[in-house]
Amino acid sequence: MVGATTVFFQAADRSVAQQPPNIVMLISDDQAWTDYGFMGHPDIKSPHLDKLASESVLFRRGYVPTALCRPSLVTLLTGHYASTHGVTGNDPSPKYAARGSELYNQRCAKLISYLDRFETVPEALGKLGYLSHQSGKLWEGSYQNCGFTHGMTRGFPQKGGRHGDDGLSIGRKGMAPVTQFIDMAVKEKKPFFMWYAPFLPHTPHNPPQRLIDKYSQGDLTPTVAKYYAMCDWFDETCGELLNKIDETGQRDNTLVVYVTDNGWIQNPAKNGYAPRSKQTPYEGGVRTPIMYRWPAKFAAADRTELASSIDIVPTMLAAAGAPIPDDLPGVNLLPNLISSKPIERDTIFGEGFAHDIADIENPEASLLFRWAIEGKYKLLLTYDGEVNRYKSTHPRNEKRPQLFDLEADPSEENNLAAEHPEVVERLVKKINAWYPVNERQVLSAF
Repeated sequence: MVGATTVFFQAADRSVAQQPPNIVMLISDDQAWTDYGFMGHPDIKSPHLDKLASESVLFRRGYVPTALCRPSLVTLLTGHYASTHGVTGNDPSPKYAARGSELYNQRCAKLISYLDRFETVPEALGKLGYLSHQSGKLWEGSYQNCGFTHGMTRGFPQKGGRHGDDGLSIGRKGMAPVTQFIDMAVKEKKPFFMWYAPFLPHTPHNPPQRLIDKYSQGDLTPTVAKYYAMCDWFDETCGELLNKIDETGQRDNTLVVYVTDNGWIQNPAKNGYAPRSKQTPYEGGVRTPIMYRWPAKFAAADRTELASSIDIVPTMLAAAGAPIPDDLPGVNLLPNLISSKPIERDTIFGEGFAHDIADIENPEASLLFRWAIEGKYKLLLTYDGEVNRYKSTHPRNEKRPQLFDLEADPSEENNLAAEHPEVVERLVKKINAWYPVNERQVLSAF
């Protein structure tokens, strides 16, 4: 159920309501926050996203609350944390119902039904006359079920409808569905919302040979070279989409939003990700650049504040002149983007759950982490939620609170919890106020 609503307008910007912008979401899939030219990577080439970054309000210290694709994407659809929207992992645990069984399918359907408790972004924009298009990753049934007017994903319970099905071909097999949709919306003179969430640079890492060759000249291992080539390939597809917006004359009045669903650090020795990346609350799992570009409304800037993907939904709704539900926890950043004023917030939060959901009605059964970042400090709290598959090196095995100084120690090597118990205590109180759980958190004896 959607709560009471408020709408942001500055007196000088009431034209936003009469001439709503197109809104385009570019969502990378499994990419580390470091893996772009504009973020300083020495090898990966990302000229199109570099250009977008130079034209955007760029938050280099951006984060997603959950380091796993499905819950992260539902946050982008609803504006709520996973512990609220209820989709905490990718799948129901097969330990309690075999995949494909009637009970397993019932649980899959129930997870998708959680979306019905919220008004999604495409549903809200549809009330304002927007056309909307889905391509790429989508877990919550068909594109129609999520409120899109157009799209590619058939979704569960259709055959193969797990996490995007037909939509996963976008980018990898051309961009025609998106470019044709833009042409149609422009011809009909309708504002449009686009969800571009390609299966890139996600595995399988099988980029075009020309890109493999590009990254196989130095001393990179084959798995790393292929991953770098995938990042390059993703960048190329973003360039094609952004060029289409320019060619159709929509650049000035299009809000482009960029974010990654979760991080990824490529294992140099084999296919797959390294520790402290995907599915963990370390920087390699939750950090991402976040960008907003709307040439008609605000200038480019390189911002130093903390930003979170939890802010994206209220910011997009505000840009379109749509009501913003009072219960959304994120910040509407539109006033800050227009005025360049700092965000009035000193702490952001996140949570981590198991990939397979032990109990779809009890998020805490799969809870692994709660975390907060306040300025330079980051605190991780660890829990005993059920995990069916993790290695002995999984960071969850560290039971004590973990406190890091991200300025002095960006790779999170040194746990300062014992040295700064007052910081731990302060951040634990903030975390408990944000997301209270049963009293399982432990402030170890320092």
